[in-house]
Amino acid sequence: MAQARLMDGTALARRVVEDAARKAADLTARTGGAPCLATVLVGEDPASVTYVRMKQNRCRRAGVASRHVALPATTTTAELVGILRELSADPGVHGILLQHPVGDHVDERAAFEAIAPEKDVDGVTFASFATMSFGLPGFVSCTPGGILRLLDEYGVDPAGKRAVVVGRSAILGKPVGMLLLARDATVTYCHSRTRDLSAAVREADIVVAAVGRPRLIRGQDIKPGAVVIDAGYNPGNVGDVDFDSAVERASLITPVPGGVGPMTIATLLEQTVDAAARQLGA
Repeated sequence: MAQARLMDGTALARRVVEDAARKAADLTARTGGAPCLATVLVGEDPASVTYVRMKQNRCRRAGVASRHVALPATTTTAELVGILRELSADPGVHGILLQHPVGDHVDERAAFEAIAPEKDVDGVTFASFATMSFGLPGFVSCTPGGILRLLDEYGVDPAGKRAVVVGRSAILGKPVGMLLLARDATVTYCHSRTRDLSAAVREADIVVAAVGRPRLIRGQDIKPGAVVIDAGYNPGNVGDVDFDSAVERASLITPVPGGVGPMTIATLLEQTVDAAARQLGA
């Protein structure tokens, strides 16, 4: 069997961002104000600082204004909730991103729920999860949304296929499973307590690895011809899938980096522009 074809998230993300930039420019010309994304960061975790800076740079290139709120690591849940509610009430802010993790002392769910649903461009609130699950208008979680766009780009129709999602986080594993279910896939969730993970993966036509454990999914467990989406990112540019062995069995596979990651930010920018258009009635 030939090696898997790589799913180029970088190229697709570039097109998504270019389209968002055109929409942002048109919106700015018609309303006099640019779409604005507020980013909120608690503490100074190096990876989070880098990621927020990357998002701000992408915003600038796409004609999206950014407002950054940097908070000390000692910020309490009540203080964070208050700030997010203020941003939600600010008509000059169209989208809000709370960079996570926020620290063990903060109730992350309470913070997420302080974000107004119409500004939840990262798709982290209960309201967004509900609209994703029921196929209603709203904002999708950015990484899951980016994954579905990649599947569409490469002509992968989930309908009737067995999809195995390895991971059950509230902003990745759970929502990507619901989005696949909405596309008529038969979805199995696997996690740290799954017995015989290898057996479950071997049945999958589509594998989504989103558990944060380097090279957990081995090539020998990939069904020949399966589509492999590696949403993991671990130190050393290593995903949750053992790429070198999986590429020999899959038909399509996302590289790490350059696969899912770029689509996450592209989806965030696209949804910020859409949020601005809705709020401005344009």
